[in-house]
Amino acid sequence: MKKAFLLAAAATLYTGTAWMVAPGFYDGFTPPQPYNFVCPPPQAGANLQPTSGHLVIKVIGGVSDANSAFTDDGQVVIGFLPGSFKVNPGQTTITVDITPVSPCPKPAGLHFSTNAYHVTADATLVKPATLVMVYSNLTTDPSFVYRAQSGDGPWENIGASSQARLWTIDTKTNTLGYFAAGFPSNAVSPTGAGSGQQVLPFIVAALIAAVLLAGIPLTIIRRRQAAGGAGADEEEEDEEP
Repeated sequence: MKKAFLLAAAATLYTGTAWMVAPGFYDGFTPPQPYNFVCPPPQAGANLQPTSGHLVIKVIGGVSDANSAFTDDGQVVIGFLPGSFKVNPGQTTITVDITPVSPCPKPAGLHFSTNAYHVTADATLVKPATLVMVYSNLTTDPSFVYRAQSGDGPWENIGASSQARLWTIDTKTNTLGYFAAGFPSNAVSPTGAGSGQQVLPFIVAALIAAVLLAGIPLTIIRRRQAAGGAGADEEEEDEEP
């Protein structure tokens, strides 16, 4: 019984400790840093303005090199395959820029969970690029990435990958322009606190506790079996002449 008691105490202590620590205790369950909003929601508190990004892609043998452009704060990354751009005669480099859009677009029928960003290049994109956008745990999870050729819209739904990492959304785009991640306004109320992913750390703690506690009955049974076996041996010894 002593071992079972210690196991139960350890499970309780672990669950209590996990519940009290900041969500960052769980590697991969929270953003690596606070999100930088152009238009911060009230719950954001202190806020830094988002940064831009700049990339110079080399042209080798008339073919643009593979590379990725990203903002300095890492909130947007766009990756290009070799030959992603149409290279003009004599062109030796291709410049890509990512700029946060201000003021924040507010298209009818849509709610954006991320900043809007304008991605430009001095050459035409001819192969799909992979776009990854980070979003905050203070906003409702976005469902799709939207693209427009103007900050005023119209905004086109270009989908989202189902394999995105936590707190990111990614998709493919065959043209550059304005990008933001969000969802239709009638899909969910944008309260900023309804993200299902915010409860994941607590679910994990509960599952760990359940696994630990599930081992207690087995430990008790084994303990009783061991005690019963020892008692039987003692009875046999007493019966011997």
